[in-house]
Amino acid sequence: MTRLIRSLSDVPAPATATGDLNYREVGASRVRPLPGGYHHLHHSVRVGEGPAAYATAGDAVTTWAMHRASGATVTSRARRAAPGVTLEVSMGLGPVHFVAPCRVIWTAYTESETGFAYGTLDGHPECGEESFVVDLRPDGSVWFTVTAFSRAAAWYTRLGGPVVRALQLGYARRLGRTLARLVRTAEAGRG
Repeated sequence: MTRLIRSLSDVPAPATATGDLNYREVGASRVRPLPGGYHHLHHSVRVGEGPAAYATAGDAVTTWAMHRASGATVTSRARRAAPGVTLEVSMGLGPVHFVAPCRVIWTAYTESETGFAYGTLDGHPECGEESFVVDLRPDGSVWFTVTAFSRAAAWYTRLGGPVVRALQLGYARRLGRTLARLVRTAEAGRG
C-alpha cells in the first residue's frame, strides 16, 4: 500500500522494501526502445570534464549522495547501488511526503559508464523503472542521464496525470543541477 504521509504523527515504521516489483519489463531501461504503455522520460545534462569529474559524479550517483543532496531521503542498508539492493526514496513538501520503495535492477561500473537503475516495488506511487547514469565521453565531457518509463500505480498519481510527469522531469533536472554542483565543489576542493 502506498504511503502518503500527511503529518509527522502519520509516519509509519520504516519498511524493509522487500515487496514484489510492480511491473513486468524488468531491465528495460537499459535497452531501446523503452516499452510501450508508459510515460517515457529522457534527460541528459553535462556535469563536468575529465576523469576526476567522472569519478566524483559516478560515486555521488551510486552512493545515493546525489539524491540526498537534492533533498530526497534515501533509506537503504547498502552504501552503494548493486543489483538486488532495496531502498526507499522519500520526498515531499512541508508535512506531505511520498515514500517510494525500489529495488536496484542493474548497475554499470566501467571506465566510461557508472550508474544504476531501480525498479518500483509494491507500494510505490508509480510502476516502472528509472536509471541514473554518468558517462565519460571520448571528448572528455562528463554527462548525466536520467531515463525512465513509468505509469501511475496509485490513485493520486493517476489523478495528477500531466502534473506528475512535469514533477518527474523537474526532479530529473534538479538531480542534474545537484550533480553538477557536487562535481564543481569537489573540483574546487582539489584545486
